Amino acid sequence: MIDTMPRRGSRRSRAAAAVSGLTLRQISAVLPPERAWGLWTSRRIVERIMDTFGPSLAGTEVDRVDVRLDDGRRVVGEWVRGAGVTTMSDQCVYFLHGSGFALCSPRTHRRLTAWLSRLTGLPVFCLDYRLAPRHRFPAAADDARAGWEWLCTTEGFTPERVVIAGDSAGGHLAVDLLLQPDVAHPAGLALFSPLLDLTFGLARAREELRPDPAIRAVDAAKLIGLYCAGTDLTHPRLTLDVAGGRRMPPTLVQAGGGEMLVSDSRRLAADITAAGGDCELQVWPDQVHVFQALPRLTPEAAPAMRDVAAFIAESLRGNAAERAVG
Repeated sequence: MIDTMPRRGSRRSRAAAAVSGLTLRQISAVLPPERAWGLWTSRRIVERIMDTFGPSLAGTEVDRVDVRLDDGRRVVGEWVRGAGVTTMSDQCVYFLHGSGFALCSPRTHRRLTAWLSRLTGLPVFCLDYRLAPRHRFPAAADDARAGWEWLCTTEGFTPERVVIAGDSAGGHLAVDLLLQPDVAHPAGLALFSPLLDLTFGLARAREELRPDPAIRAVDAAKLIGLYCAGTDLTHPRLTLDVAGGRRMPPTLVQAGGGEMLVSDSRRLAADITAAGGDCELQVWPDQVHVFQALPRLTPEAAPAMRDVAAFIAESLRGNAAERAVG
């Protein structure tokens, strides 16, 4: 893990954030997510950014999954193996992508999951959960659980040999999953800029101190509203009681110091600790939302991802050691 966090972001990452504030933030303010054309345009913009500034896909192998469990639930996603990673492993990473529950897919995140696979030497299963507005709460949460149960039954992975990872809204899905009392916990949990507060109250307070370079809180809230429409945000599967819930597995939370969701990351880390869990919080100065996916834009992505890979390896080793002692 990183010994000393830099005091400032690199010049390149700070310049990128400044340009984003003048372009992407302004564009997101005028694209109506409730209109089909606005949502389509937003999806294309995110896809282009992830492809343009993401890591290389050289040597990556992808296997599409579309199966049904015995009870009829459908699991859709893809196995991603970075260069040199084989299928012969009893360990893996279960990845829940971000999207505001409405924008992204395993395709948009393939460069990130392939990089994660290459760094860890493990196959990564990225779930293709159903998106809003066509599929509203709890569709994505239900799919996250179905994917986890498929990995642990049909695919034969024992929970303690798996680490769950996710970014943004995927972080919310991961925490919600692990708060359920009958869900077996993985060896660890690695989250990039997790979304916790769906009211965006924490984000709005942060925005008063420093504007997010990618999007305004009010616009992000509209996007989340596509998923939560018709359900009170006080629902316990939406407003997550992390501090009063189950103890989480060992957790690493990374966030960018320049994004509004840094407050969500801080709250989540504090709540996990309050519930008796072990959580390391890394706030990378001046970085944008899910900067780890953009190594061609920000040099800090590489050391951050190395930390994630080290955390995953340590979590899996620690769990194996506990089983040996037990």
